Amino acid sequence: MTEADAAERLPASALRLPFAMRGQRIGLFGGSFDPPHRGHLMLSRMALTRLGLDAVWWLVTPGNPLKGHQPGALARRIAAAKAMARDPRIVVTAVEAALHTRYTADTLSLLSARLPGVDLVWLMGADNLVQFDRWRDWRRIAATMPFAVYDRPGSTLRAIASPAARTLARYRLDERDAALLPGTTPPAWVFLHGPLVSLSSTALRAGGTTKS
Repeated sequence: MTEADAAERLPASALRLPFAMRGQRIGLFGGSFDPPHRGHLMLSRMALTRLGLDAVWWLVTPGNPLKGHQPGALARRIAAAKAMARDPRIVVTAVEAALHTRYTADTLSLLSARLPGVDLVWLMGADNLVQFDRWRDWRRIAATMPFAVYDRPGSTLRAIASPAARTLARYRLDERDAALLPGTTPPAWVFLHGPLVSLSSTALRAGGTTKS
């Protein structure tokens, strides 16, 4: 199924830019969510609490340029993510399909331009920080908005020792100051520790289940 086919099956509401008011603090959590699981939920709720966010948007991406495996139908993943979220502060959106962006750097640049006065924070797992320097225009991502990294099993030391973490080390906030991250002029980031969940979408697909 092509990206255009998947988008045609989505309700129009999923493709619209979610509403946000000036002064709000919004976390942006991108991924394939194929399938969504309670690790996504835990990271989002941790970010809401620790960063003092008003909402977290799950940006369900049409595809992932870094992965050979391409995700299932976008409409199905959106529906599954909404069923998993179960929190009015978590907004599931396919706006990236409407923006026609392929790379995170382009998505974040467009959202930042379209949401003036909103304090946006990019959210990622520590496993993504490990390979962050392989992302297209990763330095532009770091310069576009602050980001928070949530610890993942087996990734703690590798993430902190990663090329991107070393390059951006002087911009890292103390975890005790995490609530200051939204609104901080980028580059700025924080590493959040908390309960670890070993679930991954890849493992769930391999097990043939979409359960949380």
